[in-house]
Amino acid sequence: MNITTAFPSKYLRAADLQGKREPVVMDRVLVETVGSGTDVEDRPVLYFAQKDKGIVLNKTNANSISDAYGAETDTWEGKTVVLFPSRVAFSGKMVDCIRIDIPAAPPAETPAPDPEPEQHEAVS
Repeated sequence: MNITTAFPSKYLRAADLQGKREPVVMDRVLVETVGSGTDVEDRPVLYFAQKDKGIVLNKTNANSISDAYGAETDTWEGKTVVLFPSRVAFSGKMVDCIRIDIPAAPPAETPAPDPEPEQHEAVS
């Protein structure tokens, strides 16, 4: 048994990515109450078109998205981001986390140069 699957989570976890980068299409952001006990707070949760679970946004991930797609979360729908597992220092120890990357824009197509006009020899 993989211990990371023994304790299901309502939200995506780094282990869910199985060490891989995963492109996903953003669907919506909802404010939800997360945490337990004295650590309960309202946080934005980002959901994706092809996933049942979302991720609780932290400032780092929210800033990555807003730098690319703007601060208004309503405009994020339909845009692609890449989820990837990482590690971060938290409360003095290293823990797994999910980070968000913005896919590189496809290179703009360079238009073909106009063909040079044919030159005809002058007939005398």
